[in-house]
Amino acid sequence: MKLNLQSVNFSIDQTLVNFIQKRMDKLDLFYPKIIKADVYLKKENTSEKENKMFEVKLFIPGDSLMAKKKCKTFEEGADTTADILERQLKKRKQKQRQHNH
Repeated sequence: MKLNLQSVNFSIDQTLVNFIQKRMDKLDLFYPKIIKADVYLKKENTSEKENKMFEVKLFIPGDSLMAKKKCKTFEEGADTTADILERQLKKRKQKQRQHNH
């Protein structure tokens, strides 16, 4: 899947890029027609431990899906948002199956 990564207030390292790419690629298993994903990583300047914002906009034919999570690490954010998107994709696929019958 084509991934467009943007980081705000910090520079992203290759290890994190690879982790996010791998996690987002798994979404293709649930919905093979994914066009691309825009991923926004933002570090907020707060004293809270959960200061990392992870946002994904997933583009599929005719629509887009969105998931956003504030967490302690970007890896945790990638996992959580991927799980959210996974559920959304499964729902969408189910609806399409019902329309086709």
